[in-house]
Amino acid sequence: MSGNTFGKSFTLTTFGESHGPALGGVIDGCPAGVPIDIEAIQKDLDRRKPGQSAIVTQRKEPDTVEIYSGVFEGKSTGTPIGFVIHNTNQKSKDYTHIKDSYRPSHADYVYDQKYGFRDYRGGGRSSARETAARVVAGSIAKQLIAPVHIQAFVSAVGELTLPNPEKISDFSFIEQNPVRCPDPAMAAEMESYIKQVRKDGDTVGGVITCVAKNVPVGLGEPVFDKLHAVLGQAMLSINAVKGFEYGSGFAGAVLRGSAHNDLYNEDGTTKTNNSGGVQGGISNGMDIYFNVAFKPVATIMQSQETIDNKGETVTMEGKGRHDPCVVPRAVPIVEAMTALVLADFTLRNRNSKL
Repeated sequence: MSGNTFGKSFTLTTFGESHGPALGGVIDGCPAGVPIDIEAIQKDLDRRKPGQSAIVTQRKEPDTVEIYSGVFEGKSTGTPIGFVIHNTNQKSKDYTHIKDSYRPSHADYVYDQKYGFRDYRGGGRSSARETAARVVAGSIAKQLIAPVHIQAFVSAVGELTLPNPEKISDFSFIEQNPVRCPDPAMAAEMESYIKQVRKDGDTVGGVITCVAKNVPVGLGEPVFDKLHAVLGQAMLSINAVKGFEYGSGFAGAVLRGSAHNDLYNEDGTTKTNNSGGVQGGISNGMDIYFNVAFKPVATIMQSQETIDNKGETVTMEGKGRHDPCVVPRAVPIVEAMTALVLADFTLRNRNSKL
């Protein structure tokens, strides 16, 4: 299997399956001498881990990271940073009913067709549990690119949507509610709705908005590796993501250029930010902001028709522990992938000029 490595200068290679003994990763390209705060890494992992509230999967995993190499006396050594997160609460029997059948809208069928073999326990390698390794690497990337600050939050659950999320500046309430929505009233409404969806044996999707502040001018390459293009790749590599838009996004398509253009101030900043902090594929010093759309989780606790590996029609109903809505736990994952992109381009940008 290829495609397990992300980045060019600051790279992450991940390994492991949802119901294997452990997940982990190897970070390469991190310069020596970067202070590594293990507590900060664990805090980000705790924001992603299962079982943290009543509106997420009740799988209980401590998700404690163990760093095996590349860090000494609190700083990176410049060598590969290897780390592991052990799985401790697998219930593989919850998946025996899909051993020979394919869950609708899951990767089961395409895995069988591509590889001729699949680990059906929790989705194996295609499980969103793989993203725990991304959060570890992303947390280290955040420490490399400080004082850049990355903040993601839930801006929509189903049809419940925050107006103008790109204009939100008060992030203090995000970690004070299980939905991770910055607006108290909307957070309560979203939480109630997710609980009702769970009672119905169903799932619902949503949108995460991400803002990166203090990003310097010059990150990104002008042709194939445009900053927004690689951010899009990073976000679309996250499980359940169905869409990515930055800046004005699709709404900008209905405007005229005279309304859409970001006019300059004398200091090089712009009066508006329809560009979303990126022009010509390169960061312009303004806040980078974008939206990431997540589909409803494919496993639902309702009977559905599907097919088995013989092509015969069978009936299937979800079992086990699953998220009714993935977006609350995906917030730190979006932040992590953003940090990986910005860290990679920060290192690559050192070769841009003398």
